[in-house]
Formats: sequence, C-alpha cells, structure tokens
Amino acid sequence: MAKLKLLLLSFLFYTIFPCFFHCTLSLINPQDMESEDINMVQTQRDSSKKCDFSEGKWVFDQSYPLYDSNCPYLTTAVTCQKNGRPDSDYEKWKWKPNGCYIPRFDALGFLGKMRRKRIMLVGDSIMRNQWESLVCLVQGVIPTDRKRVTYNGPLMAFHAMDFETSIEFFWAPLLVELKKESNKKRILHLDLIEDNARYWRGVDILVFDSAHWWTHSGQTSSWDYYMEGNSIITNMNPMVAYQKGLRTWARWVDLNLNPRKTRVIFRSMSPRHNRQNGWKCYKQRQPLQFFSHLHVPEPLVVLQGVIKRMRFPVYLQDITTMTALRRDGHPSVYSKAMNEERQKAGTGLSSDCSHWCLPGVPDIWNEMLSVLL
Repeated sequence: MAKLKLLLLSFLFYTIFPCFFHCTLSLINPQDMESEDINMVQTQRDSSKKCDFSEGKWVFDQSYPLYDSNCPYLTTAVTCQKNGRPDSDYEKWKWKPNGCYIPRFDALGFLGKMRRKRIMLVGDSIMRNQWESLVCLVQGVIPTDRKRVTYNGPLMAFHAMDFETSIEFFWAPLLVELKKESNKKRILHLDLIEDNARYWRGVDILVFDSAHWWTHSGQTSSWDYYMEGNSIITNMNPMVAYQKGLRTWARWVDLNLNPRKTRVIFRSMSPRHNRQNGWKCYKQRQPLQFFSHLHVPEPLVVLQGVIKRMRFPVYLQDITTMTALRRDGHPSVYSKAMNEERQKAGTGLSSDCSHWCLPGVPDIWNEMLSVLL
C-alpha cells in the first residue's frame, strides 16, 4: 500500500506539477511582453546598478513633444518655434538606453510620487532650462486655478496645490558663495556655502548642477578673486577651484542631510557646441549618430571623484555624452523673435549653443529623472 502511494505521488509530481508550472508561465509568456518592459522592472529596483542611462542612442518618435512652446512658463529665449525656427524635428527625438527603457513622462504619475513633497533644482541657467521643462511637463494636467508660481529672492517655485507639491528652482551657478566687497570686487569664497545651502534644508529631493560658470575666464568670469579661509588668491587652475568648491558642497551634504529623508541627485554638465565662435550649432537639423572619439570633459572627471568620496549616497545623473550628440537642439539665432528679413540680413545676430530649445532635450533629462525617483 505504501509503495502504491509513493508511485501515485511520483506520478503527480513529474506530470501534473510540470504542466502547472509551464501553463502558469505561458500566461506571462515573455514573448508577449516587450523586453523593454522587463528591463524597466529591473531598473526600478536599482536603476544605478541595473542600467547605465548614459549609453544608448537617439531615436525619432513622432509622438513627441509632450507639450508645445505655448507653455506659459517658458522664457522667450527657449521658445524656438515661436521665435521663427523653421524646423521642428529636434522636438521629436527620444533617448533609448542600451540596457533598459525610459518610459514616456507621465505627469499624473510624477505628481503622485511627489505628493506632499518638495523637489528643488539647484544650479545655473541650464538648470533653469530644465526646471521650465519639468514645469511644462506637469502643468497641463493641473487646473488653472490650482497652480501658481511664487518668488523668494534666488528661489522660484511652481505649486501644484491639489498635490501639495512644489517644483522649485534655486539660482546658485557656483553652489558656493559669490560676494561683492565694498570696493566692488567680486570674491568667490571656495569654502563658504551656508548663504545658499540654508534654502536647501527641508527639501525632499535636491537636484544639483554646477560646471559652466567654473570654466569662464577673462572678461566672462564672474569673480575677480578667489578666497579660501583668510587667503585671497588671484590665480588658480579652474578645475582645482571647481574641485574645492565641490568639496565644500559635498561636506555640507554629508554633515547636514539625512539620506532617509532627502534624495540627492547631481546632474552632470550639459555640453556646449560653441566652437567656431558660437556658430557650431547653427542650422543643425539632426543629432550626431556617434563620436569618432569619446572625450570625457574634465569637469565630469572632477565631479565623479568628489562624489565617490562622499558618505552620503548621491546619484550622478550622467547626461553629458548623450546630450553632446544633440547639437541640433540649441536655440542658436532663435533665442529671439526672428523674421525672414532679419534672417536674410544676417547682421547683429548671436548664436546660443549652450541652452536648449523647449520642448526639447531637457524633457528627456526629466523623463530620466522621473525614473530615478
């Protein structure tokens, strides 16, 4: 009798159970799922380990852009379509990483994640560019009387009142303190940051950038002297100064923020296409497909080194290489209203190859940001 029971159990295990297992799997047959969806699940668990967002390619997508240049929160300098730019393909490119998938931006989903939270973007005019993009991505799903913008010195904030959410921008292009002395000389204090950092306390998500202003020299420089402690320094290698400034920022983050309460992301530098006296991006209509040789900018190397030495877990959002392919995305001469006569004359024109048309490239940075959060 015992042998009979054993034979019956063996029959059930080797026949019915495999069938059950196979049939269950067939209900979620991987062939019925997009491989991108599978990778996305992995990416959500630990995006920094499962996927390198910086490696991939730009793919044309007719379903973009996600808003138009009539968004009321855009500054004139980035509304290239309204300013007369004749082409619009630059609005329709989506970034596809090699090992995972970045989903289309979901405004309600993002606001749901940000409910009762503050997110603050801290940095220069390129970060302002990204802030305008993020506000335009979400504002369309919010009734007019349930959204507003407030200003407090260097801080501006978009409020989604029903979500008790604020999307904020804080102007601090160098992160550390730049002060004007009584003699009108501008001093960059490499070891002082509290005047700026006091605005960052209590924020749930902080997104930083700082690089461009550190590379300015001569007449474009924003300071006359450096200062460290009580020492005034007239000349310093810009990357040494950048490293000192970043270390001051890193020290403040390590000492003042709690990783259980605050997420910190540092977006890498947005590349400029300013060669040929700022006209390298003029009349560009397509992204580059690849680089003949890959050059890692020195500010990115410095930034990576500083973040690696921090105790606080900072996520480095590396957009430098992917964005370097997008020389077509800058305003160029279309940072101001441009009629045909002025275009033909070609005199008195300047070309902006640093900032980005909106809709455009920063929307993709924000799609990536949404995944990281």
